[in-house]
Amino acid sequence: VKPMTPRCTVPKAVPVGKSASLHCHESEGYPKSTYSWYRNSEPLSPDTKPNARLHNSSYTLDPTTGTLVFHAVHKGDTGRYSCIATNDAGFAKCEEQEMEV
Repeated sequence: VKPMTPRCTVPKAVPVGKSASLHCHESEGYPKSTYSWYRNSEPLSPDTKPNARLHNSSYTLDPTTGTLVFHAVHKGDTGRYSCIATNDAGFAKCEEQEMEV
């Protein structure tokens, strides 16, 4: 069963240095969906080992729960966030939501 549009919760504004939790969930898909997050249409890697593009990343992303947690946000984390739920039958995307840091 194709996933339905996931419910995404993104905090509107987060002070610099604070933690932020973004959630994404849908319950219709079978088999169970996995989740991927995007910032400004760029995929956020679930693997945050330091590399050139993510040199300052301080988040953990759990593809099975759809939870994206920033441990200490910085200005660069400001942007439009969206999430895609995917399973063998297809995928569905939630509306982009702005997070201000």
